[in-house]
Amino acid sequence: MENLIALLVAAPLVGAALLLCGGKRLDRTGHLIGSLFAVASFAIGVALFADLLGRGAEDRTLHQYLFSWIQVGGFRADAAFQLDQLSMTFVLLITGVGSLIHIYSIGYMEHDERRRRFFGYLNLFLAAMLLLVLADNYLLLYVGWEGVGLASYLLIGFWQHKPSAATAAKKAFLVNRVGDMGLSIAIMLMFTTFGTFAFGPVLAATGETSEGKLTAIGLMLLLAACGKSAQVPLQSWLGDAMEGPTPVSALIHAATMVTAGVYLITRSGAIFNAAPDAQVAVVAVGAVTLLFGAIVGCAKDDIKKALAGSTMSQIGYMILAAGLGPIGYAFAIMHLVTHGFFKAGLFLGAGSVMHGMNDEVDMRRYGGLRTYMPVTFITFGLGYLAIIGFPGLSGFFSKDKIIEAAFAKGGTEGWILGGAALLGAAITAFYMTRVMLMTFFGEKRWDPDTTHPHESPKVMTIPMIVLAVGSVFAGGLFSVNETFVKWLEPVTSFEHGHSPVSATTVTAATMVVLVLGVGLAWAMYGRRPVPATAPRGSLLTRAARRDLLQDDFNHVVLVRGGEHLTRTLVYLDHSLVDGAVNGTAASMGGLSGRLRKLQSGFVRSYAVQMLGGAAVLIAATLLMRGV
Repeated sequence: MENLIALLVAAPLVGAALLLCGGKRLDRTGHLIGSLFAVASFAIGVALFADLLGRGAEDRTLHQYLFSWIQVGGFRADAAFQLDQLSMTFVLLITGVGSLIHIYSIGYMEHDERRRRFFGYLNLFLAAMLLLVLADNYLLLYVGWEGVGLASYLLIGFWQHKPSAATAAKKAFLVNRVGDMGLSIAIMLMFTTFGTFAFGPVLAATGETSEGKLTAIGLMLLLAACGKSAQVPLQSWLGDAMEGPTPVSALIHAATMVTAGVYLITRSGAIFNAAPDAQVAVVAVGAVTLLFGAIVGCAKDDIKKALAGSTMSQIGYMILAAGLGPIGYAFAIMHLVTHGFFKAGLFLGAGSVMHGMNDEVDMRRYGGLRTYMPVTFITFGLGYLAIIGFPGLSGFFSKDKIIEAAFAKGGTEGWILGGAALLGAAITAFYMTRVMLMTFFGEKRWDPDTTHPHESPKVMTIPMIVLAVGSVFAGGLFSVNETFVKWLEPVTSFEHGHSPVSATTVTAATMVVLVLGVGLAWAMYGRRPVPATAPRGSLLTRAARRDLLQDDFNHVVLVRGGEHLTRTLVYLDHSLVDGAVNGTAASMGGLSGRLRKLQSGFVRSYAVQMLGGAAVLIAATLLMRGV
């Protein structure tokens, strides 16, 4: 079965090559070809998963060597794959949810003239993400990492005729380059420290390496994760990325790009376990971001941007859990998978609403859509209940475990992290209830002369129904006898935390904050008419509408700071470097001009000079003899 691993990546990669190089002759069938290759990769993943289940827990790591990629002197880098419980989980998520998004896109992009190219980019995205999670070394992982960045740039800016889309694509690309620099530095540090990039030797040697080196590597890996997973301080690209087609948003937020950072930290768990300072930094980033994204989500009227803030917050929960070490790794991945179901469903539901509302994204122009889009309403509603942690649904099982693990950190730190996670749950309940009420309840706020809401076709609603089923049942199935934790334990290890707060108390507290969040949203948006224009609001609300001034901060600190730095360097270049070079040239020019006057071309002048020189020499000789 090891020989099938490469086919996971090859299937969507071949699909991308055909669609992007096949020309217009494939315009009529491109969407079917792209979907077929995505489903084929999923089918291969299921076959490999079945094979792993038939093996013992300690025999579930498969390797496939392809070829020696780079070999110069003592340096060698192989193209090889590693399939274990962690990468298998990501393979099923990427290909499963990715295939549903491909199928949904058949209907969503039906009238787009460049649909073939769109499906080619989707296939490329899947191939790059699969390469990232299947690589058996950090250098090959970096290739997939950059491939994901390229594919996201192409998809976010797919409608490049819109200036906002083109700008958003460039912004995502540039912000991610900062994180990518962190990953490249980490890989260089690994090679100089361990002499290899392979996961096995690197992670096995952490116990023999100084804590300072491991901390440096860990912080650089965290910087990389912040870029890909839109965590503070590299989160500013995610909201603008909503300018791409809605299936792109679903793919980025649920199954691919933003999950890459969580995978990187979890895969590198041995490094962070041996570097407590780096681990604290991971926890801090996750805690800050889960609150940051939740607050931003409260103030957005654009349905996709509200969900983008939600993604930022939920990924923050995952990063927080990953930073807790062995007591949190499995729960981080568990929440990542359940989030993949309900967040993909929410984004596809938002796309369905837009499809029926002439691409309108402002929730203040929705209202009462539950009777016009019953399937969208039910599937979106189940995703909503899952993300707020309604008892029995997926989010209830995965997010509550993270909150419990946060309290289990112990001491003051545990209370702070647990409190932040609970506060995030309350805010999540508020802003997601706000989205539900403004979209599906209340009075109709659209123009009936120009807008005629309607349900989406089956090719769009069927993927939404499948994702809704996952939103309901996945978390419960994972929690039976700790099935998911035991599945990942050989790779991530697991420790039961000793929390000062019982699981029952955490559940009760979570239910209380959930009710408070839902109740506050109902009081503000369910019992009152929704104004067509957003009120001015408080200072915090106005700041949240501007993404808590993240772009303003970047402009002042980075853009203007960069401009001042550039001007200073230009001045120094002109005044010092150019001054020294030009001054030397001018001095030599002046000296040569003066010396040139001695070469007049007149014989009499030369005779006088010779006479004068001879006189000077004679005088000097006489003086010396007189001495």
